[in-house]
Amino acid sequence: MKLIIMDKKTSTKAHLNRFIDWLIHMVAYALVLIIVSIIFKKTIYIDNSYFGIWGLFASIIIYLLNKTVKPIIVWLTLPITGLTLGLFYPFINVFILHVTDFILGSHFEINGIFFAFIVAVLISVMNVLMDIMIIEPILARGNRE
Repeated sequence: MKLIIMDKKTSTKAHLNRFIDWLIHMVAYALVLIIVSIIFKKTIYIDNSYFGIWGLFASIIIYLLNKTVKPIIVWLTLPITGLTLGLFYPFINVFILHVTDFILGSHFEINGIFFAFIVAVLISVMNVLMDIMIIEPILARGNRE
């Protein structure tokens, strides 16, 4: 049996690592959403009033839904995802984007499922790249110190 003792310094690093993880995800989600809304102007709309605060709100909602609701939806749709060999998984992100669209109303709109699917795939790719290239090295460096 292994006894783990956490001191104040270790606890502070864990909180700092979670904050850095959250901050990196917020910036990346906002960048992906803004870039896609610039590229696909007629299908994805983010209200740019108040200096782009709606893009930040959308990224916060997507992050919160990814951390809370998405694991439940993934678990519930596991048989469908298995039967489709994983092709159903991006549609979970499409659902999360449409929930974000519903919450923010006219400030964030997605028209059409095809472009929502493209945004969902881009967000999935961005999540994997961020975890591999940014978050894991930061966490590994924090654990070594």
